[in-house]
Amino acid sequence: MTGKAGWKSIAVLAALLAASRAAAQETAQPRQTPAPYRLTRRDAVQRGLQSNLRARVGGTRIEEAEATRERRLAALFPRVRGESFANLQNRNLRAFGISLPGAPAVVGPFSNYDVRLYAEQPILDLQSYRNWKASQKQEQAVREDVQDIRDTIVRQVTALYLNAQAAAARARAAESRVTTAEELLRLAQARHDAGVATGVDVLRAQVRLANEQQRRLEARNATEQALLSLARNIGMSPGTPLELADALAFQVVERIEVPQVLAASLVNRSDYVSLQTQRQALVEQQRASRARYLPKFTVGGNYGGLGRSLGDMKGTGLLQGTISVTLFDRDRESEQKQLESQIQRVEYQMADLRLGIEEEIRQAVLQLESAAEEVKVAGQGQQLSERELALARDRFQEGVANNLEVISAQDSLSRAQENYILALVRHNDARMALARALGATEKTYEQYLGNK
Repeated sequence: MTGKAGWKSIAVLAALLAASRAAAQETAQPRQTPAPYRLTRRDAVQRGLQSNLRARVGGTRIEEAEATRERRLAALFPRVRGESFANLQNRNLRAFGISLPGAPAVVGPFSNYDVRLYAEQPILDLQSYRNWKASQKQEQAVREDVQDIRDTIVRQVTALYLNAQAAAARARAAESRVTTAEELLRLAQARHDAGVATGVDVLRAQVRLANEQQRRLEARNATEQALLSLARNIGMSPGTPLELADALAFQVVERIEVPQVLAASLVNRSDYVSLQTQRQALVEQQRASRARYLPKFTVGGNYGGLGRSLGDMKGTGLLQGTISVTLFDRDRESEQKQLESQIQRVEYQMADLRLGIEEEIRQAVLQLESAAEEVKVAGQGQQLSERELALARDRFQEGVANNLEVISAQDSLSRAQENYILALVRHNDARMALARALGATEKTYEQYLGNK
């Protein structure tokens, strides 16, 4: 017994040693982080359109409008139904005015069987026809509403992508400033060791480096926050590592004459086209309302077997045409007033939206032209600040001045870099605003944002 217990203890110790060795090997091997997903602007837009709740709900609205149109169309097609009866009944003949000498007042019980098909086809029904035409326009209006939602989503996703681009540009600028501050600190220490610079110069360089490192941390955090927001709004897991494939850049946009593009924008703007189509649908409903007093002609009939027993059934049928005319319907006047007020409301909305579209286009053009000038001036300011920093560094290295000039030049370069990034952001945002104002944003946004 003692020998068996000893062998069990040895086996347990060996298993523990093997487990600890495997854990040590796993700890020694660093975990490989997955490569970041390179996200293009086009990919972001497509993902946003696929995952956005409003776009998905819009798809159900289109399906609902299609079903409504099909139901209105069904009123113009034949209707066929089948019925089958098996009756056991008796009759009071006197109730029908039949009184025979010696005949009982109540006859029966007796049975009969009836198996029959009924069919009905509208030949002339303008009210149903106009209602069907109105449903066609309503479906088209819903499609335009959904397209306007998609265009808005494109605008929002591209804005989020632009925000992430700007944050990444600030992070790169902060990284370059840290590198420059490290180089200047080494220069100050070398000159201090050579006895041609004071400890204050070294201290200033150290403080400057600490400040730039702090700004780099802030820029990195802002970039991560922007990527998280972008991932959330395009349906990706916020934990997915992302890398922007399209960098923040400047692209020249041809000058646009507002009077020339305004008419085309009214055709391309889905929100305006939706209002136009809604008005057309209301006009069709008006016509349907007027048709309530027009005659309706319907052809119908039935055919089947009728008999006292299943074996005694004979074929019988009926074919008839029906003309029906509404002579008085007070609801028609109220319906007409309701439709007229709805048409007037849509016309007010169209007039206001026309002014709004022109305002959006003019604002986008003004912002685009102003931002282009800002990019030009900010770019020149950044180049001058870089030259200023280079000259101040040379003066400090040659012992002509202390590093106060260097610190001042670093501040100037930091402001110039931020000004240039802001100018690029304004210009890119103005390009997106122009694409949205001109309409058909989902189809044309790449033309204005530079994607090939």
